[in-house]
Amino acid sequence: MTVPFGPQLIGQTEKSLGALLEALLAGRVSEPEWVTLRVAHLAASEVHSEDDLVAQVGERAHFADATELVAVLTGRGLLADGAPTPVGTALVEQVQARIAEVVGPVWAGLDLDDVAAAERVLNEVLRRTTALLA
Repeated sequence: MTVPFGPQLIGQTEKSLGALLEALLAGRVSEPEWVTLRVAHLAASEVHSEDDLVAQVGERAHFADATELVAVLTGRGLLADGAPTPVGTALVEQVQARIAEVVGPVWAGLDLDDVAAAERVLNEVLRRTTALLA
């Protein structure tokens, strides 16, 4: 069954990809902890303290418990001063490699023009929903 473009399709896609991610994260970190660690990894040049990371996580992921997430990851030795530690960086690299291995076939063979169009549309949807949340 083809699901028409819109919130249901985006939601079902996110849930399916999320279920794959949860399986890959099992026994390592929770999904919110993973997102927090990824934000720290991606925003390294903008983050200079735990407070900076809490602000970035709150802005990007909309987690109300960003302070607690950063504290938990810091306590586990995955973050220090809002930045990934070598152990945190290694975890990101390991999980990213597994994601590429497991989910790679999902993206394989998709028409590049279709991918570019989907990227434009989804980034516009993201921009608009972010504006609504502001």
